[in-house]
Amino acid sequence: MIAYLFPGQGSHSIGMGLLAHERSPAARDVFSQANEILGFDMTELCFSGPKEELTDTSNQQPALFVVSLATLAAMREAGGYPSPNFMAGHSLGELSALVAANAIMFEDGLRLVRQRGQLMKAAGDQFPGGMAAILALSVEQVSQACEQAAEETGSVVQLANDNCPGQIVISGDKSAVGRAGEILQEMGARKVVPLPITIAAHSPLMAGASEGFMAALSEINISQPSVPIIGNTTATPLSTVDEIKAELKAQLTGAVRWTESMQFLDAQGVSEIYEVGSGDVLQALMKRINRKTARKQFA
Repeated sequence: MIAYLFPGQGSHSIGMGLLAHERSPAARDVFSQANEILGFDMTELCFSGPKEELTDTSNQQPALFVVSLATLAAMREAGGYPSPNFMAGHSLGELSALVAANAIMFEDGLRLVRQRGQLMKAAGDQFPGGMAAILALSVEQVSQACEQAAEETGSVVQLANDNCPGQIVISGDKSAVGRAGEILQEMGARKVVPLPITIAAHSPLMAGASEGFMAALSEINISQPSVPIIGNTTATPLSTVDEIKAELKAQLTGAVRWTESMQFLDAQGVSEIYEVGSGDVLQALMKRINRKTARKQFA
């Protein structure tokens, strides 16, 4: 069985999507549509930057979304790529997967992603936070340290991403994230790496963004996906429209259970994954989760 995986924030780079754009009229059409919908040159931003503008949350999210859907269009046009039995997307990538599975129209999805990025940036401006990657400790240890740090500081910090065994991300108020990092180092973490980001994604500090996002979500049509999509916060398939809406709201403030999601795919017999979009972050994570799973992308 085959799964298509769609990357999220952090997978961006100057020049992303260029290969698909050069090789595929279908991919160029996706970029052209995006430019028209957004009212600015997304193609130029992806290919040439500047880096600071591309990295901005409100731009990075739609840029990664467009590159993923352009890459998918190129794969479908080229032929020779197997159709997926499942799809999944890491955080933002979940919206790419929903469009790929015909649950949301491209135009609606792009506008939604643009609003998502803007809302998350605004929430970060209102409630500044931070995130840190924790290496070589378990989910249980990281959760315990977050609980202790939250109690000591009176501020928010929680597990945000369970990316793969030994790589976990925490998110929340800067003081609480810092204290959790100290506790985790005392517990034997190999590294505690503060991430270059000013928003506390997948934490309660995104509650304001969640409310605005749900208002935007209520204005678009959502259908049952044509291919099962594994939800970030449940690590199980999203099979109804109500489940999709609940998932999209929950994942802004809840943890991305990526390890469990990939283990679910493995249990269903998935033996090959394609990373559809920029970079190879998800392939690297899969190598840590199940080394036997074949890892590929558009080439």
